Amino acid sequence: MLENLLAGALEDANARRELRSYAQLEAAALERSAALDALEALAPADHMKVIAEVKRASPSRGHLAEIPEPQALAAQYEAGGASAVSVLTEERKFKGSLADLEAVRKAVSIPVLRKDFIGDEYQVLEARAAGADLVLLIVAALPQHRLESLHEMIRDLGMTPLVEAHSDDEVARAVDLGSQLIGVNARDLRTFELDRDLFGRVADQIPAGVVRVAESAVLDVADVERYREAGADAVLVGEALVTGDPVATLQAYLSV
Repeated sequence: MLENLLAGALEDANARRELRSYAQLEAAALERSAALDALEALAPADHMKVIAEVKRASPSRGHLAEIPEPQALAAQYEAGGASAVSVLTEERKFKGSLADLEAVRKAVSIPVLRKDFIGDEYQVLEARAAGADLVLLIVAALPQHRLESLHEMIRDLGMTPLVEAHSDDEVARAVDLGSQLIGVNARDLRTFELDRDLFGRVADQIPAGVVRVAESAVLDVADVERYREAGADAVLVGEALVTGDPVATLQAYLSV
């Protein structure tokens, strides 16, 4: 599944490259105002921080919500206390787009994450040109040399890489990169199965000073409390927010 998602994302990026050259995109990316400091926004605090996600669908759950105006939902997230907004830009299975990212960037003053299956420098430039402050890198999707080069490029453009792991070996690879923001996803993107205890097993491998993000398997306050007790500084949440009252749900999570 992960290989298919990455291949599809790269194919779609190559189609966009036919319409907008690498040089044109690079110029647009370099013209953007400086990216916001996501590490500061997500730094450990006396409560759980939340990366709130604009998410219409997923391969595991199918259709989740109609979101005709992602910017309006993102504004609610910011008003509700989210520290950052994640925007799914993958088109085929998650029904997102770069247009969603651009709209959200204009609507909020907090950091915005491009969440997609990134495997190419062109996609990194797209993220910056659309106004992203963070870019997701999935360890399982990339050989280490590609992970390193994309990680470096993201940082050179002033953005923050969110490096996502799904196992203890992948956490070790993220640490080896020197990543300052590491996410542990309870959902294995190869099989889409959930392992609710994964974060607790691997959190101690993440060095002090690195922001720890727990991803997936967050449906209620008890899930947030479990992640907090295991050492998470932030949770990335999509489904629970888009299928319920986003502000009330956020505020409940922020009380942990």
